[in-house]
Amino acid sequence: MHRKHFLSSLLPAAFALSSAKAIGNTVIFEGSRSSKIPPYLRQGDTIGITCPAGYITLEDIQPAVQLMQGWGFVVEVGKTVGKRSFTLGGTDEERAADLQYMLDNPNIKAIMCARGGYGAVRIIDQLNFHQFKTYPKWIIGFSDITVLHSHINRNYHIATLHSKMCNSFPADWNLAEPIQVETILSIKQALTGEKLSYTSPASEFNRLGKATGGLVGGNLSLLTSLSGSKSDINTKHKILFLEDTGEYLYNIDRMFYNLKRSGKLEHLHGLIIGGFKLKPDEPDEVFGKTVAEIVLEKVKEYDYPVCFDFPVGHQKNNFALKCGVEHLLEVYEIGGRLYES
Repeated sequence: MHRKHFLSSLLPAAFALSSAKAIGNTVIFEGSRSSKIPPYLRQGDTIGITCPAGYITLEDIQPAVQLMQGWGFVVEVGKTVGKRSFTLGGTDEERAADLQYMLDNPNIKAIMCARGGYGAVRIIDQLNFHQFKTYPKWIIGFSDITVLHSHINRNYHIATLHSKMCNSFPADWNLAEPIQVETILSIKQALTGEKLSYTSPASEFNRLGKATGGLVGGNLSLLTSLSGSKSDINTKHKILFLEDTGEYLYNIDRMFYNLKRSGKLEHLHGLIIGGFKLKPDEPDEVFGKTVAEIVLEKVKEYDYPVCFDFPVGHQKNNFALKCGVEHLLEVYEIGGRLYES
């Protein structure tokens, strides 16, 4: 996959949406429900670190702790960091209690999930979001944390941050690759209120066009596993981004059929395809289609733009994206661009 470049330019005035108006931190668009944006962070604010999914050691989160402290934030390490119940970061009860404490604590302004793995779906129905609805804060993470992004967007219409987590911070910042530096810095930029813009390279599979809508999405496997539940993603009039890892092509095909048959591809305004790390087909069970061919087959009857090779997913070029926030997607012959409105 080609390396993508992070852009800091803001959305040009020429593309401003005349139908949008802002009231405080809430952006309202005609014909769509408002999306509440949590307060952006200032120096001295506290970021909590918790493990709603897989386990991680206290030692392994130190690079993230030290860097976020260097950004001027206070870091509160949750009780689940360093705990382990087999593959999980503590028992279901421990993980739910730790996340609940951080959701309810008014001094914690953002919650960084330490890593993905598996486990968020086991506790989602135990969580009480009453305090969070009244005093929202940024929930940060990706992969298994897609459960939280989808649940919060569907039920509470509050923006969240899809981004790398503690286990992706480089141990030695001075030795980190430029793309690692850019992606980690995009977390700070998002949390402090910068309007971000990204570009992806040209692809022969891109479908050209422009689209506006709230940005939703995440891990394809997680989103299809939530189908039919009260955490099920709402894609109507949205820009959907998808990524995945460790799946066979036939399973990617099956999951895209799930999206299609459940109506999630029908009323999109735009589709973004990020990184897909695949398991190689067995020699006697070759599927015969690429990811791009699978996607285009499922959306051939629709006319919205489709952007491939976007810098999001289980890869080094995994930039921070504000889920639930309105964006503009442009797909040209020279590549794709995504602007936060």
